[in-house]
Amino acid sequence: MKMPGKPKNGEISEELFLKVKQSAEEIYQNTKSVYCPYLKQDISFNSSGFEHMKFSNHEKARVRFEQYTRLKLFYLVPEILKKSHTVQGVYDGQEWEREKSHGKWQKVLKGVKYFEFIAVIGKARIKVIVRKLGENGSHTFWSIIPFWKMKVIDGKIFRVLHDGNPQED
Repeated sequence: MKMPGKPKNGEISEELFLKVKQSAEEIYQNTKSVYCPYLKQDISFNSSGFEHMKFSNHEKARVRFEQYTRLKLFYLVPEILKKSHTVQGVYDGQEWEREKSHGKWQKVLKGVKYFEFIAVIGKARIKVIVRKLGENGSHTFWSIIPFWKMKVIDGKIFRVLHDGNPQED
């Protein structure tokens, strides 16, 4: 899925956005799971990962350009996970998760662990996030973070991979 040209923020036509979204949905639906050598387990692709590419949380949609970029590069995720023998970051903590209980939605505090796998493929710099919810939960695809910011501090260049919140990044 090659992108014609390189649109800037706000320059994405409705037609192009829908084409990329439909293509990413097809790839996502056809990707049931991928074996990750680092985790020595299959990574599943459920609806929460796809929703997270479109929404930063269940109430807040991502900016259209950000959705477009994540969806456009999603086809690289299975390949990155298949080839990942090292992890670049692990975040362990607790978060409030929405779950349905007795017909009602409620928030429950659960343990969560995020694994960050980083790859540079061609000109694309990509971070793939895998999430494990609870102690006995399975590993699932959570997010793709394309590109990353470069920050100059005291004349040295540092990569800024996220804003410090892997649940929303």
